[in-house]
Amino acid sequence: MSSIVKNIIRFILFILVQVFVLDKVPPLHQFIVPYVYFLYILWLPFNINRFVLLLVGFLFGLSLDYFSGTPGLHAACCTLIAFLRPFLLNLLIPQETTEQSYIEPSIKSMGAAPYALYVTLFTFIHHFYLVLIEWLQFGNFLYFITKVAATTGISLLLIFITEILFFRKAKFKTNAA
Repeated sequence: MSSIVKNIIRFILFILVQVFVLDKVPPLHQFIVPYVYFLYILWLPFNINRFVLLLVGFLFGLSLDYFSGTPGLHAACCTLIAFLRPFLLNLLIPQETTEQSYIEPSIKSMGAAPYALYVTLFTFIHHFYLVLIEWLQFGNFLYFITKVAATTGISLLLIFITEILFFRKAKFKTNAA
């Protein structure tokens, strides 16, 4: 299956799972709202153009905003993740080995510790920014910190369960056309 078709299918599946499954889960104690949709942006190929990455991140977040009725909330968070992704990947993996050998980020292509750090940092950044945008209207600081921590924790649990259940084979780049 081509990379474009695979990513279009992922785009649709992540939106559907977030909108029709995870958004229907009642929030626990008004703190925990599971979000895993941004994993789509983290799974995009290493060699994607930065402008295309920003555009895809924005459109992905905008699509989720359309279904959830939150104008611009998820688009802003996804665009931030798409903007920061190349910088963090450059810090976490050596350019001469992994990026040239594998197509997309995964446990096998990056190693367990760098991949866990990659996912954890972006989960925290995403949730911090998402709750911050929501919190600007009302709330207190303890509520803000508790919601960020709880939402990050449950989302990380769901992300690592997703990684275990839907193991992605790390594919090597080839020179064949």
